[in-house]
Amino acid sequence: MERKRILRDFAGYVSMNILSQMAYSCYTLADTFFVSARLGADGLTALNLAFPVFCLISGTGLMIGIGGGSGYSISRGRGDEEKANTIFTLSIILAALFSSLFLFSGIFLSGQITILLGADDSVREMTETYLRVMLLFAPAFICNNLLLCFVRNTGKPSLAMAAMITGSLSNVVLDYIFIFPLDMGIFGAILATGLAPVISIMILSPYLLGGNCPLTMSRLPRTKTSVMNEILSGGVPPFLTEAASGIVMFLFNFIILRIAGNTGVAAISIVTVVSLVVVASYTGLSQGIQPLISRSHGCGDGE
Repeated sequence: MERKRILRDFAGYVSMNILSQMAYSCYTLADTFFVSARLGADGLTALNLAFPVFCLISGTGLMIGIGGGSGYSISRGRGDEEKANTIFTLSIILAALFSSLFLFSGIFLSGQITILLGADDSVREMTETYLRVMLLFAPAFICNNLLLCFVRNTGKPSLAMAAMITGSLSNVVLDYIFIFPLDMGIFGAILATGLAPVISIMILSPYLLGGNCPLTMSRLPRTKTSVMNEILSGGVPPFLTEAASGIVMFLFNFIILRIAGNTGVAAISIVTVVSLVVVASYTGLSQGIQPLISRSHGCGDGE
């Protein structure tokens, strides 16, 4: 019976997370399709030049979410509800701090970052618009990643899947509306992308604010620094994975701009988004097993 339960939980968590990640990657594919159809190679170039920054934002959310979610499940497995609530509270505080940094960059540094990313005069305005709006929506991206991880770790993988898929599908629909009927250009593309996590959070809100959710804020203990380090150290691997992708893409863009200009960067952007769809299945697997492994570890069930 125990073996059947483990297999059932494994199949449920993993399949739901793979579906979620596939939907998430497909909305990036939709972004690329609509931008290329309306704005051509220059639009794709702007999107790809700004994408390394999105990797950093996403990686930050996953770092706090997975690091905090793992610690939360381990603490609950050990029966330490007080520490579990402390981890959730500190994760919210860390998300707010990192969000503030990205917001500051969006308001004051988007022009400098655009130049650093390699945008020339033909795509600089579009890239800066895309980058600034993306950074202004950074709190939504980070908060969504954080809440999805914690909801998953409370035993609600189906709700996390529903929120991710709804947000992804809404982005596809809004992409079309903003780019074609409303003719909002690159601003419409990133506005649709920025609203996707907001819609996802709205799907999670009834559960988070209801009486059945175990996630509660707590007063911070004196030893909060050690708990904060525990959250960040547990989330370093997913952050490094996302950051490495962003760095590789930045270097690719830098080299390809010299070899083939904006058209070359537009071409590589198509390859990049297709690769995200392939990687989504592995990401879904890793995020799916995380709550199960953390809970078992907390219970002392190594086998």
